[in-house]
Amino acid sequence: MLEAGAVLGVTAVSLGMVLTPGPNMVYLVSRSITQGRRAGIVSLGGVALGFLVYLLAANLGLSVVFLAVPGLYAAVKLAGAGYLAWLAWQALRPGGTPVFAVREVPHDPPRRLFAMGLVTNLLNPKIAVMYLSLIPQFVDPRDGHVLLQGVALGAVQIAVSVAVNLAIVLAAGSVAVFLARRPSWLRVQRYAMGSVLGALAVGLALDDSRPARAA
Repeated sequence: MLEAGAVLGVTAVSLGMVLTPGPNMVYLVSRSITQGRRAGIVSLGGVALGFLVYLLAANLGLSVVFLAVPGLYAAVKLAGAGYLAWLAWQALRPGGTPVFAVREVPHDPPRRLFAMGLVTNLLNPKIAVMYLSLIPQFVDPRDGHVLLQGVALGAVQIAVSVAVNLAIVLAAGSVAVFLARRPSWLRVQRYAMGSVLGALAVGLALDDSRPARAA
């Protein structure tokens, strides 16, 4: 049986992750603004499936592979840090576009929107680190079957992340209009996002932790 502290801990970690600008937020917001809420919701379906893939992979032994091959885990983290650094540069460079700015992108069909949401999440270094290192810290063998605990805690993460991302999708258009009428706020938002992404990239690159065992 899960302890309340474990559920609250995973909830707090999930909220911190989903509210920090990253690949998922950038993709969902851009789709919602340029193609409408329906496109954002379809894209969110792909993101949700990506969470499920991570949940199953982490609890069925992916962390064991990284424990056996530490160099592979380090490579994944460095690749993720590089990706976050690139996103930070895109936001901070002269002429960079804020995450809530309206931009022109091709209007893709639902199947492609779903697939792009899935791929964006699977390549999201924040989610990889969360499932391989953070969530397993809340699994306690004394509370029962560790696999079931891992799945249950992963379900908590998915519920929190999908709920918050859905709110972001539904509000993205209104926020974009609000910011478009206030150019100075757009610049503040762009620099804030770039700074957060840069800090995440540095933190991930310097992190020397090892993946925890989830099962």
